[in-house]
Amino acid sequence: MTRKQTQPINILMADDDEDDRLLTVDALAESRVLNNLFCVEDGVELLEFLRHEGKYTDPASAPRPSLILLDLNMPRKDGREALQELKSDPKLRGIPVVILTTSKEEEDMLRGYDLGCASYITKPVNFEGLVELMRALGRYWIEFVELPSE
Repeated sequence: MTRKQTQPINILMADDDEDDRLLTVDALAESRVLNNLFCVEDGVELLEFLRHEGKYTDPASAPRPSLILLDLNMPRKDGREALQELKSDPKLRGIPVVILTTSKEEEDMLRGYDLGCASYITKPVNFEGLVELMRALGRYWIEFVELPSE
């Protein structure tokens, strides 16, 4: 099997936990995954980033992501509400969303898939597990999956 040419992709992470965001940045660096990572803290900010609203009006500082990593439990607008809203928007629904959460609730998983997430992953409990997860996500989403440019 021939691998496609690997180029960095834009990943947008929506997670209100600063430690989780920082660990993900470190894990992506450790896993040597080629990417540009952007972070937002809740569902409201996620949708503003995607729609170039508020502080994200400059498309250069808020490029369209190739992949969204979405936490479910966030303030203001949680991941479930944000996922429902972005999957109902014709301009945004084509962006793959990977739910990356601490929730192991079957109901959350079923609802996530019903709303259109591409994958549902429970956050690893340690840094080594997160590095391995980022390495696997990177290989899958960057090396194997064909993503549209827009």
